[in-house]
Amino acid sequence: MEKEKHLGLRIDATTHKKLKVLSDYDGRSINGEVLYLIRQAIRDYEKENGKIE
Repeated sequence: MEKEKHLGLRIDATTHKKLKVLSDYDGRSINGEVLYLIRQAIRDYEKENGKIE
């Protein structure tokens, strides 16, 4: 099984604050919200362009 990967991300304070509001609203941690949004973007991309292998 492949280990989880670490991704460092620098964002400005305003974006962080807004992301915190979104994550709280959705009942997720900020990390969970970012992962959710990334997976959503991948799903949308694959719908239009085919599955990424």
